[in-house]
Amino acid sequence: MRAYRLHEFSGPDGWKLDDLPSPTPGVGEVLIRVRAASINFRDLLVAKGIYNPTLKLPRIPVSDAAGEVVACGRGVSRFQPGDRVAANFMPGWVDGAINEHKGQSDLGGAAEGVLAEEVVLPETGLVRVSNRLSFEEAATLPCAGVTAWHSLFFAGAIKPGDTVLTLGTGGVSVFAVQFARLAGARVIATSSSDAKLSRVHQLGATDLINYKTQPDWEKTVRKLTGGVGVDVVVEVGGAGTFPRSLRAVRSGGTIALIGVLTGQGQIDPTSILMRSVKVQGIYVGSVAMFEAMNRAIEVGGIKPVIDRVFPFENAADALRLMESGSHFGKIVIHV
Repeated sequence: MRAYRLHEFSGPDGWKLDDLPSPTPGVGEVLIRVRAASINFRDLLVAKGIYNPTLKLPRIPVSDAAGEVVACGRGVSRFQPGDRVAANFMPGWVDGAINEHKGQSDLGGAAEGVLAEEVVLPETGLVRVSNRLSFEEAATLPCAGVTAWHSLFFAGAIKPGDTVLTLGTGGVSVFAVQFARLAGARVIATSSSDAKLSRVHQLGATDLINYKTQPDWEKTVRKLTGGVGVDVVVEVGGAGTFPRSLRAVRSGGTIALIGVLTGQGQIDPTSILMRSVKVQGIYVGSVAMFEAMNRAIEVGGIKPVIDRVFPFENAADALRLMESGSHFGKIVIHV
């Protein structure tokens, strides 16, 4: 079977298509024919050696995939050949709180990834895919979808009438808009593009802020909320946006800290202390969260937003599109 492997930390150019032996499922494992994969900003960081400079190479990249079960190892009871499945970002995180052991099962990082024609994974790390979704749509869910779900419903505990602030229009932020609206929350969305803001408005964002024309966007957020601030910020920017997010959130509110798109830096914790703000790091989520999210997607009729689908042979171009930052929603690779 064919699989991409990262051979050197040179960004998209480090991905090389190799011929490898087809894997065989062991006890409790499932062989999956991958039909689609999607990429995340993390995959770009891995490819550049920023995410983990000591990662042993070569390594199969990418954490998100959907496909169909081909064969089951001894002892497998949850799935059978022909089932449509997706892999959890961390197959070892089935339920409960994250710990060091669960965190070391991340696909495309500590563990081999899924940008391959066939992969073997433990049955406990898989979820069923709705027949309503294509494989391409299902492949968008494991990282971005579950991260947004974790941020809103576990960390933020949002309820109808709450206000959520989303930053940008990448995969996590777009899913957060869709899920927040499904829960009856008000959504304030930011972007540098009026065209992208128009699209996110169609998905349910009620208030739109162009942070290029309104660089002090946290002041606009305060004004929109009557000076109170939002209940939850889905913070994907990192150090560059965190101080503004901190001023945009209400006292006692939650900042779901997800990404480092703007790099690293120092944060003054004084306001967190004085205003009792909860800052929760979000490292994707568990299989149980994934399954709960899938039930909501099924009932709510949510369709993942895909920017573009690339053929398997052009997978590196998908990573280049991620690097450009011009996408809206998810970038997918058809396998």
